[in-house]
Amino acid sequence: MVLRMNELAPAEGSKKNRLRVGRGASAGQGKTAGRGVKGQRARKGGYHKVGFEGGQMPLQRRLPKVGFRSAMKATRAEVRLSELKKVEGTVIDLAALKAAGVVSVRAQVAKVVLSGAIDRAVTLKGVGATKGALAAIEAAGGKVEAAAEKAEAPADKKTK
Repeated sequence: MVLRMNELAPAEGSKKNRLRVGRGASAGQGKTAGRGVKGQRARKGGYHKVGFEGGQMPLQRRLPKVGFRSAMKATRAEVRLSELKKVEGTVIDLAALKAAGVVSVRAQVAKVVLSGAIDRAVTLKGVGATKGALAAIEAAGGKVEAAAEKAEAPADKKTK
């Protein structure tokens, strides 16, 4: 079977004719033409905001607020001690963690937490570590080199 552009048609029953309203009682949508009876929505040019309920407190304001999504979450990463096994080499920095697929490529800051165990000596460079993780790394013969300190923000220009 060959498809030709001039023979393409929508499936049977998928397209319905537009409902012509206000064409008399016999047409099925006469008199009020599906607008109900009276009120702002029945009038020509009757305008109301989306979600407006005639002055009643709208649904989106009656329901409680839930949750919070941090924009910083995408740039922060948490690494378990046991995940350090996936990283090759003894020096572990953010680039090595990204290459091993341990943290997201969008991560800008990573921190090692005490979860699992480590059995080889590693050196963390520019990656933070909790107290427990630091102790576990040092117990395995490794060390943690401090991350480069951020430059201090300039003082406010406004001084009173």
